[in-house]
Amino acid sequence: MDLAWFYIAVVLACSDILHGFIWHTFSDFYIILGERIYKTVNSSFITWIIHELLEAIFHVVVLSIVFMSPTIGILAGTIHFIIDIIHNYYDIEMPEYVHRALHFTIESIFFMIVLAL
Repeated sequence: MDLAWFYIAVVLACSDILHGFIWHTFSDFYIILGERIYKTVNSSFITWIIHELLEAIFHVVVLSIVFMSPTIGILAGTIHFIIDIIHNYYDIEMPEYVHRALHFTIESIFFMIVLAL
């Protein structure tokens, strides 16, 4: 096995940073979008899940383009989504660097396993 798992985890981390940059740059738009979604579904929980799904789709697109593989994009978006859902649902507070390390570690192990199969 080569270092593909490492490159995927690095690009996914960069994609997450890019998502944060875009989120903060266009925050007014996202606030309006979030309000529209909330008014449609009438649930904070469902609105949050939709937000996380949209973030996962963003990662799928970025990684699919970078690695020219929709499979890698879908797997990366899915594992990132699952990690975000679990640690946000259980309201696990952590500093930003710990959050990034958590994602990087779990995503690396996931891709080590997947690519070893």
